[in-house]
Amino acid sequence: MGHFSSMFSGLARSFSIKKVKNSNGTSDAKEAADEMVKDAKKKEMILKSCGYVYAEGSNNSASVFSKRGEKGVNQDCAIVWEGFGCQEDMIFCGIFDGHGPWGHYVAKHVRNSMPSSLLCNWQKTLAQTTLLDPELDLEGSNKKFSRFDIWKHSYLKTCASVDQELQHHRKIDSYNSGTTAITIVRQGDVIYVSNVGDSRAVLATVSDEGSLVAVQLTQDFKPNLPQEKERIIGCNGRVFCMKDEPGVHRVWQPDAEAPGLAMSRAFGDYCIKEYGLVSVPEVTQRHISAKDHFIILASDGIWDVITNQEAIEIVSSTAERPKAAKRLVEQAVRAWKKKRRGIAMDDMSVVCLFLHSSSSSPSLSQHATTFK
Repeated sequence: MGHFSSMFSGLARSFSIKKVKNSNGTSDAKEAADEMVKDAKKKEMILKSCGYVYAEGSNNSASVFSKRGEKGVNQDCAIVWEGFGCQEDMIFCGIFDGHGPWGHYVAKHVRNSMPSSLLCNWQKTLAQTTLLDPELDLEGSNKKFSRFDIWKHSYLKTCASVDQELQHHRKIDSYNSGTTAITIVRQGDVIYVSNVGDSRAVLATVSDEGSLVAVQLTQDFKPNLPQEKERIIGCNGRVFCMKDEPGVHRVWQPDAEAPGLAMSRAFGDYCIKEYGLVSVPEVTQRHISAKDHFIILASDGIWDVITNQEAIEIVSSTAERPKAAKRLVEQAVRAWKKKRRGIAMDDMSVVCLFLHSSSSSPSLSQHATTFK
């Protein structure tokens, strides 16, 4: 069992796994997760504002920056949690892009509730799986359960419960408001990516030719994607572009010119949920190698004006890691003013997750010289 045994032992110590066996295991698991959030906050392991996260001895570090656009209050928000779940080899990162009158409240609520909910579901799923078969080796490819299966199941349950909780929230009106959520959990040499909406995750990796190239890890869930459009139309929703916005496909109710949502998956937006909008995440995994340098999580305001390759070039050519996210946002602001003149600038938020300590990986600037 090797790595899994040590991982589970650490989890048992931090979560007090006996609680899961109790009849009220759900509440106990939630209580344990909430306690870990409090502990992480005390140790300043959670960042929810612009800044830089780095723990001594960790391979992970993260740069975070967010800038308000020209449409009012900044509806984007972010989070980085180093040592996620009291595990030294884990980190959680996320970008949340709100929309609608209450979008900034929805985004912050999902950001605040998702990490602890995910931990709770991960704990329960991992414990139940292991209790069913104590000799289970999750690293074995021919076994019924894998680490990916457990994370995917945990994410699916988390997104469903967070969305349901949001629907019944007494102080947040999410009927015509919602948020995207792009999040990553890194556990050792594996990353698990969950995507709801049209924010994006992009990996910078070294090609066989030795140049730094961009690999898009997620797909932008727009209403005109064939599988998304089919689902929406099957639920009696409509997908079309407005005359003054050619190419921008939106989701509409069957008998009203509302809400005109430019994405096919989101938390909240209950006015359109019965017509094909879902909060179901796409969950994927990737094994990290020495060739993989960093991952960029960013809201769609960035990707509207910056290509994937441009984004990794900007980050890789930034001499100091703590300034990487801010520099990418600043370059996107300049690009917006050139490419989308006359259009109100969107909010822009970035998390740059560096996958190796600066001493154990080639300098990013070594690759920057090859870029035009």
